[in-house]
Amino acid sequence: MTTTLKPATPATGTPSRRPGPLALALRQGRMEITQFLRSRESVVFTMGFPVIMILIFAAIFDGEIAPGVSYPQYFITGMIAAGLMTVSFQNLGIWIPIERDRGVLKRYRGTPMPKWVYFAGKVIMVVVIGVAETALLLAVSVALFDLELPGTAAKWLTFGWVSALGITACTLCGIAISSLARTARSGSAVVTPVALVLQFISGVFFVFTQLPSWMQQVAALFPLKWMCQGLRSVFLPDTFGGQEPGGSFELGRVALVLAAWCVIGLLLCLGTFRWTTRRDG
Repeated sequence: MTTTLKPATPATGTPSRRPGPLALALRQGRMEITQFLRSRESVVFTMGFPVIMILIFAAIFDGEIAPGVSYPQYFITGMIAAGLMTVSFQNLGIWIPIERDRGVLKRYRGTPMPKWVYFAGKVIMVVVIGVAETALLLAVSVALFDLELPGTAAKWLTFGWVSALGITACTLCGIAISSLARTARSGSAVVTPVALVLQFISGVFFVFTQLPSWMQQVAALFPLKWMCQGLRSVFLPDTFGGQEPGGSFELGRVALVLAAWCVIGLLLCLGTFRWTTRRDG
């Protein structure tokens, strides 16, 4: 009795498809957000520090700096801008050198994954955390300091494009400045002083027009000053525009400077970003 062997039939399951570009970016973004949330230091500093500063400064300073504008109200607009800068410029400028020093970027570079996916994940993380932090600051400010939210669609639109341009410029500059750090430990030493100086001269902690004129001129070269000014146009009365150095909120110039810094930041990223440390060659 003979046995006839039948040819093996292929598996009926459909072959797995490679994830598309959008799916890759979303996966990378989800991983970046998870890593951020697992770092207690990053969460406390990025999310908690602006809230703590608002509570401290609002308790120390009181009174009006202009008719209908209290100091806490003025200060809150600056802290929103500073919070967006912290989650983008400062966060990326510190963490990318750590990943570079640990060899994470080198391994990314050696995988088939497109290089842009790594940056897309960073952008998604910055946007998600930035939105969450802004919402937290607004909630605290409304609940404790009677901050009035924008009452018109035009002001919400201004809030949107100022925040979008500002966080884009700060994200690109954060990626660019990460290449200055030689080691993982030096990232914070390189980035933190720059961020603090910009906050002090850009009208975050003090009324901008009360700063020395030379300090105002230096601050006008960088995006944080213009982010603060654009946000003041959203949360402060229109009449306060006359208190600004230019006699108005100058939203056209705000958009121009922030857009210019987006271009400058992109060029710096393309020209300076490194996947490996200097000792790796």
